[in-house]
Amino acid sequence: MMPKSQESQGDVPPPMAPAVREAYGPGDLGAMPLFAGGFINFGHWQGIDLDRPLTEDDRIRSQLAMYRHVLDAVAPGEGLSALEVGCGRGTGCAVALEEYGFARVTGMDIHPQQLERARRAHSGLLAGPDERLRFVRGAAERMPFGDAGFDRVYSVEAAQHFRDLDAFARETARVLRPGGRAVVTSFFTPDDDPGRAGRLAGLLDSFATGLDVAHSVPELTGSLERSGLTAIEVTSIGASVWPGWDRWLSTVWQPGTWPRNFLRAHRDGLLDYFTVTAHRPGS
Repeated sequence: MMPKSQESQGDVPPPMAPAVREAYGPGDLGAMPLFAGGFINFGHWQGIDLDRPLTEDDRIRSQLAMYRHVLDAVAPGEGLSALEVGCGRGTGCAVALEEYGFARVTGMDIHPQQLERARRAHSGLLAGPDERLRFVRGAAERMPFGDAGFDRVYSVEAAQHFRDLDAFARETARVLRPGGRAVVTSFFTPDDDPGRAGRLAGLLDSFATGLDVAHSVPELTGSLERSGLTAIEVTSIGASVWPGWDRWLSTVWQPGTWPRNFLRAHRDGLLDYFTVTAHRPGS
């Protein structure tokens, strides 16, 4: 018997880290020129000429390209349902619905202010009796859905905020239907060296304040394996992320300021950007 969703039981997500509450609430990262177009990701810059002055159109194109990279990897199909974990302003959900042929897309986010922004921005897609697009409050570690409710689960640059990757992986496996596929893309440390967290906190304020967590990619893959997901594949896409992200940051931030240390952290082997795919066995 399928358990009642947490939403129907009246459960609420666990508390947000203060830095997460601020950045995506009053701070509203998505309203900053650094993150243009309603997206909030570092961008997939392959095919964008970095040797000329970058424009806002280039920035929007890079962030849209990140979503297309993930949605291509999640193996979309007509009639399927998808869940985005950490949907932010919901722009990626709209891309999944309008460009990739999903029958239904659910965007989930822990931050109520982000969900309000998503609903305002995409009110036209929310209308209608078939509820092809919806936005739901929930945490990656405790999703407010019944078992086996989605064909696809994906997450774009949100996992660095998750506090418990084991819980996220268990929930992902639970809400996926047998035969379903999950894709996670974000920045992680490349190994389990315990010194990496302290070094990242010394370089990057987002790690020092607790906005970002220094998860390793082996930590994520181990969590996915323990959840019962299989066929796990890891791909570094750092070459398509870090140079472009730093080039865009240079339009706002001078050398020596902390955001410019993302590229340094990558070059020092402390941080990389990965796409991780997994499959729930069955059919």
